[in-house]
Amino acid sequence: MGSQKRIAKELAELTESPPEGITVRLADESNLYNWHVYMEGPENSPYHKGTFLVNLNLPTNYPFKPPTVSFGTKIYHPNVTNDEKGSMCLGMLRPDEWKPSSKIVAVLQFARQLLAEPMPDDAVEGRIAEQYRTDRKRYEEVAREWTRKHATGKKA
Repeated sequence: MGSQKRIAKELAELTESPPEGITVRLADESNLYNWHVYMEGPENSPYHKGTFLVNLNLPTNYPFKPPTVSFGTKIYHPNVTNDEKGSMCLGMLRPDEWKPSSKIVAVLQFARQLLAEPMPDDAVEGRIAEQYRTDRKRYEEVAREWTRKHATGKKA
């Protein structure tokens, strides 16, 4: 099964030499398709000093279909839904933009980069995107507050 081989290889690479600020584990040792990613908020972002649980689910026909990425930790961000699903809007994960040559490491680096540089024009939370555009100071205050409240020091 090519899909499992590729996933196992990418998981091994990510575990052995993880990108900065990112730690990856299987959510359940017996399931290669469901990962827990611990993402540190980048410096110079309101998420700095926070550690966020990101759930990465791979379809059985990966890499031909993109993974889904969602935040297990509540986050105040224009590109992440403000509900218990925590769905993240990433252009590269749209079925029409996904390329089988894309790697999970690129997805995770892009997701972390989005914490440092939100994309308000591609927002799933319009109100937060509007605030980001018009009142950056208040947006950063609320994002920092949520980070303190929901994302401090929980590494499983």
